[in-house]
Amino acid sequence: MAQQHLDPTDPAADVATGESLAAYLRAQATEFLRALRLHRETGGAHQANGTEESVDAAQLLRRSARRISGNLHTFRPLLDPDWSEEMRPELAWLSGTLGLEHAYEARLERLLLALHRLSGATVLPAQAVDAALAAAPLPAGGPGGATATQERGNLTVGAAKAGALLERQLTLARTRAHSTALQALGSSRFHAVADKVAVLASEVPLTLTAPTTDLRPPAAAAEERLTAAIGALPLVTAGHPYNAEALVHGLSPDPSPHPQDGPWHQVRLLLRLHRYAQEVLHGGNSPVDVRLLSAGQALNRHRDASEAAAAAAQAARTPRIAPATAYALGVLHADQRHEVEAARFAFQQAWQKQTVNAP
Repeated sequence: MAQQHLDPTDPAADVATGESLAAYLRAQATEFLRALRLHRETGGAHQANGTEESVDAAQLLRRSARRISGNLHTFRPLLDPDWSEEMRPELAWLSGTLGLEHAYEARLERLLLALHRLSGATVLPAQAVDAALAAAPLPAGGPGGATATQERGNLTVGAAKAGALLERQLTLARTRAHSTALQALGSSRFHAVADKVAVLASEVPLTLTAPTTDLRPPAAAAEERLTAAIGALPLVTAGHPYNAEALVHGLSPDPSPHPQDGPWHQVRLLLRLHRYAQEVLHGGNSPVDVRLLSAGQALNRHRDASEAAAAAAQAARTPRIAPATAYALGVLHADQRHEVEAARFAFQQAWQKQTVNAP
């Protein structure tokens, strides 16, 4: 049979179809398998502390898993439903498990740097507990309350002890996350996922009509879901420099996440799904949208600051901590909630600019 070529004058010649989706998924599956081989070669599954190469390999595994899972969701009408519904949660489990260790490490670094900035210390708080205690002991109470100098001393001493407390808690969490990731990579559950990805690298279970189905409608639906979720955000509140309600909730005894954060986290997820869908439409060579990139970066900062604030609040609930430590953690929590609001404002500015500039 003679090979058919698309007519370059045909408007439908450049339309991405299910064949494009299959090619994209095969490429991502190949990347997943390449990252898995790299991880095994660097001994990541046998070391208590992963090498830089094994960490990079784990990040590449997450990258491919997220893209496969995300596009299985966006383009699910074109895929075998039973296979897709079984595959997606397993990839999401793997991506989430592999990401925890890095998340705890980045959160600790963020919080220690913030304490360093807030206290004006010359070294990181966790490195200066004894020095700070010797240089700035807790001031005795006096008529008229603490002076500004005493408050600075409280923060300096508290920051050192708060940094040490956070380092203990988050290092322990990171160690547990590392062990969990190693166990996951050696589990039968992971091997089942890897086997399915290996099959996907050569065979994508499309529906009968998928090979010629236009991908633009499901991709447009993903963008519409994103736009609708953004439309429901309290962007007016985000235009203010600080949202006091966030501080009040975060310092309450209730350990549940701040109710304002959930919709923003959902927008971050939907933005990522939109980007992945665009990669499929453009064959993995999606043009860089600077405004969309800026919006995504703002949402990443929002997530990081939100989780850092929650970690500070959780540390502040530690039983029997010194008042100066609790004070420093309260200041740290407020600082990170300020960062949350700043990230929301940055997203608002980026997205509105995108809307204004849209054709």
